[in-house]
Amino acid sequence: MGRPSLLYTLAATLSLSTAMPAFAEQAFNRVATFAVAENLPADADPASTTSSEIITASEDGNTLIYSDSPLGAIGFVDITDPKAPKAGGIIKVEGEPTSVTVVGGKAIAGVNTSESKANPSGNLLLVDIAQKTAEASCDLAGQPDSVAISKDKRFLAVAIENERDEDVNDGVIPQMPAGALQIFSLVDGAPDCGSAKTVALTGLAEVAPEDPEPEFVAFNDAGEIAVTLQENNHIAIVSAESGEVTGHFSAGSVSIENIDTLDDGALRFDQKAENLLREPDAVKWLDNDRLVVANEGDYEGGSRSFTIFSKTGEVLYDSGADLDRQAALVGHYPDGRSDSKGVEPEGMEAAAYGDQRYFFVAEERSSLVAVYRDTGAEPEFVQVLPSGIGPEGVLAIPQRNLLVTANETDLVEDGGARSHVMVYELGEGAPAYPMIRSVMQEGKPIGWGALSALAADPAQAGHLFAASDSFYEAEPAIFAIDAAKTPAEITRKIVVKRGDAPAQKLDIEGLVADGEGGFWLASEGDSRNLIPHALYHVDAEGVIDEEIGLPAELLANEQRYGFEGITIVGAGEDRMLVMAVQREWKDDPKGQVKLLAYKPESEEWSAVRYPLDPTEQGWVGLSEITFHDNALYIIERDNLIGTAAKNKRLYKVALDSFRPAALDAELPVVEKTLVRDLINDIQSATNGYVVDKVEGFTIDAAGEAYFVTDNDGVDDSSGETIFVRLGRLDAVN
Repeated sequence: MGRPSLLYTLAATLSLSTAMPAFAEQAFNRVATFAVAENLPADADPASTTSSEIITASEDGNTLIYSDSPLGAIGFVDITDPKAPKAGGIIKVEGEPTSVTVVGGKAIAGVNTSESKANPSGNLLLVDIAQKTAEASCDLAGQPDSVAISKDKRFLAVAIENERDEDVNDGVIPQMPAGALQIFSLVDGAPDCGSAKTVALTGLAEVAPEDPEPEFVAFNDAGEIAVTLQENNHIAIVSAESGEVTGHFSAGSVSIENIDTLDDGALRFDQKAENLLREPDAVKWLDNDRLVVANEGDYEGGSRSFTIFSKTGEVLYDSGADLDRQAALVGHYPDGRSDSKGVEPEGMEAAAYGDQRYFFVAEERSSLVAVYRDTGAEPEFVQVLPSGIGPEGVLAIPQRNLLVTANETDLVEDGGARSHVMVYELGEGAPAYPMIRSVMQEGKPIGWGALSALAADPAQAGHLFAASDSFYEAEPAIFAIDAAKTPAEITRKIVVKRGDAPAQKLDIEGLVADGEGGFWLASEGDSRNLIPHALYHVDAEGVIDEEIGLPAELLANEQRYGFEGITIVGAGEDRMLVMAVQREWKDDPKGQVKLLAYKPESEEWSAVRYPLDPTEQGWVGLSEITFHDNALYIIERDNLIGTAAKNKRLYKVALDSFRPAALDAELPVVEKTLVRDLINDIQSATNGYVVDKVEGFTIDAAGEAYFVTDNDGVDDSSGETIFVRLGRLDAVN
């Protein structure tokens, strides 16, 4: 068992194709976003860490119920109107809820009450959904992980993981006590504690057979339970009726080419990994004979793929590098953590919507959900969905044409995004996301992310350029964009080089085309990391042919937050490079930053001051500058996310009021005029929360305005890149 079939071989070959499908019929699009911190009680600290992990719904699909492990609670969200979720409150529990499922008017949660990993324990919690009350039910044989209800509502299955302690013996298994599967009969929707069958899963796996660690359980229509033993790289099939193990097989291994395995600040997709143990996490049945698993890995493996098995263990299809590839094309590939697990597929869901059957793969590190259509043979890639940070739970509600994700990561301690539940609807039309994507070249995706600057091709409408910042420090790059397409398409990557090698010590935050095929770059310096504040000129192939450092009178007052945009004003001897400085330097009055000007012909520096909007929280600074029609257009933003965000604004400064003075003179303060508040544009683009980094803005040769956000390379970020066409500038105000 576990030997690849002819179908697998064909499917693995065909998976190299990543052409976008023709979304002629329907697509899933996000319709609402709910921060689970909104469920905190009025007397709770609003900075309490919360998390939505495993999620389910009432049988009518109107109430979501999720497990919140760090808060020790079960949470509720009212989605009677799926476009306007409402906080439903929480129930605090004694212990750590790990999973939740629903039968009738009750929710049943597995709760970990272990005093230690060496002495595991747990119980079931029976929750009245309407009354939002709970009572402890059956004691369990150890620490529970996944729970599931049979299709006929006769049985409850609980994976008793008894997880290993990674601080003991370097996490090597076996570590006793062994895990098991428990099966309970249900009576009027409640587990009958006396009916418990404990199914030993020892002696099955090739890896630590004496210490199985069941991870996830799922029922098919025939009452069979699929159980993944993640660390053991094994899958078991159990009869719910008898409690007998009717089949089991190794999840096997796979070798993958054209992937990125190096955490090196570059996206190259020219590496390979051999004999990767799949180590599956979530499992779902596609029918009574086929199951699909998410190969997350946790112990020694993880193949960054999903696999479709027959229930006898035949590999029917393996996605190979397709999840990584699809993430890379939309700028979500997590290079900062790509060395072992790639996008890290973890959660899984499968359901029929009308006559179409789909399955959904939640990717923890890329913060995406990949959607595939189950064809009965090779699955068809449909789309990716942006899903907050760290999606773990995925829930289909096909009777309402809805899909829900639970995103576990809460960055409240770092001032970042909170854990969110997101709601999607299947309907007519094209996907709203991605708004920008790259293409395949020579069998590999153009890897991109962290777009920190945007510029127009002065000769051709709809053609733009973007640049990535120091997140990809080993391979700084300029990207050519065809913005006339929907989504916009990155067609070329131009690596910035010194000679023949990628340039080092750059943080490109400003970009402008010089009109002669080359570019001027503004690099934001950081003396802590020996990155100079500087301007660079590169030719059409990205080779640096000129470098301009800052004068001593500027460097004497430098701060970390430097250049955040560059543009060109004038021509000939009067041509100026104009740069926006993000935040105050040591010689700036509070609430004012510099717009610097440099004339390449005379090598003269000058400046004005720009007044920032006040803020009650966080900081406000500049992110971009571009010249058009006798005005400088400037992006001003705060560093806040979600409902806390208040300032993502486009201002303009008329050129006749831009009179830069010598650096040793009194610098004049320019007047600014609000052109557009971009918060609504960000929020309505994909019905997500407001991201903080609006970092690129430009106006093309036809007067069309665009902006783009920086996704931080998917590092502590949802990874979403918001790319918006604002239309003609004269209609933007």
